[in-house]
Amino acid sequence: MQDVVELISKYGGEKSKSPSSFDEFTKAVSKAPTHPDAEGSGDCLGFAAKDKSGHLAPMRFERRAVGPKDVAFAITHCGVCHSDLHQIKNDWGGSTFPMVPGHELVGIVTEVGAEVTKVKVGDRAAVGCMVDSCRSCDACQQDLEQFCDNVTWTYNSTGKDGRATQGGYSTHTVTDEKFIVKFPDTLDLAAGAPLLCAGITTYSPLRHWGLDKPGTKLGVVGLGGLGHMAVKFGKAFGAEVTVISTSPAKEKEALEEFGADHFVVSSSEEDMKRHATTLDGIIDTVSAKHDLNQYLSLLKLNGALVMVGLPNMPLPIAAGSLIFKRRTLGGSAIGSIKETQEMIDFCAEKQITCKIELIDINYINEAMERLEKNDVKYRFVIDVAGSLVV
Repeated sequence: MQDVVELISKYGGEKSKSPSSFDEFTKAVSKAPTHPDAEGSGDCLGFAAKDKSGHLAPMRFERRAVGPKDVAFAITHCGVCHSDLHQIKNDWGGSTFPMVPGHELVGIVTEVGAEVTKVKVGDRAAVGCMVDSCRSCDACQQDLEQFCDNVTWTYNSTGKDGRATQGGYSTHTVTDEKFIVKFPDTLDLAAGAPLLCAGITTYSPLRHWGLDKPGTKLGVVGLGGLGHMAVKFGKAFGAEVTVISTSPAKEKEALEEFGADHFVVSSSEEDMKRHATTLDGIIDTVSAKHDLNQYLSLLKLNGALVMVGLPNMPLPIAAGSLIFKRRTLGGSAIGSIKETQEMIDFCAEKQITCKIELIDINYINEAMERLEKNDVKYRFVIDVAGSLVV
């Protein structure tokens, strides 16, 4: 069995405090967690929002016992997604409290059910946005469970046992093996955590719309947590990548750090005209109000603009923007478990990870304030093993 402590020490960042053996590690993460300010009781310790103020504070709660098909793993790291911020503040409506956010979980398996075959104790494992689905609808039968009408989300959802699901800002999780992703030993745990959402959200539409072919002329709108991953995947597929941004200050990073081939300032009419009808496809990662017609003009005949950002207001479309070049406007949401595993394996092969800022769990409220101001390059990741497992 690979030594878990070596894994955490190697990939957990300089803050990580690891036990001296696997046995000590499992004892540490299995005991009743403690925190001087934690409310509640149970075998799991997390940081939860109690109301729509969004303030996160320590809370103990109970994870379900490991069933025959379940996998329990100690969470070493968890990415902080912008949707976590929306959920804890009830920006989209439907938030239920108390809520432990986090759907980019990675860690080390500590217990498996008798019927589990996917992973074993000591393996790396990950969980993304989903932990269950109905398994019988058309979407589920096609391995597209992310489109199931009865999908169970990793947090702010209700499991089949009637219990509220709670996410990865916590010490450990218990999940059905069908929704576990095997995490490669060669990928950095911290920088790889956001792949479970930011990675698959951009990888899936590139594959589905055929924008993964060498020589494809790909546009990426926005260079944030999602956008920088779209650039990385595009370059790994052999595409010619153009970043389209409102911020001229991002040009150097887009071209020099992430390897984009071109940079277009969307507020420059001259720049936009020069690149009109040059792109085969565009991945639009922007969640704020913006002019889709402006970006559609960059597409060639039969080009596709795919939205993965989620603005909270309707965006007007001029029919001519689509009709006169037979363009397509589409949307995409994360990816299936099968596709997520494919993506993670591809990332291991190409050594693709996210650009992150590793934080202590006790910094999470400040991180949320910065996230609201887009003051992060490009994803916060919580060092759970180093700051919450005690």
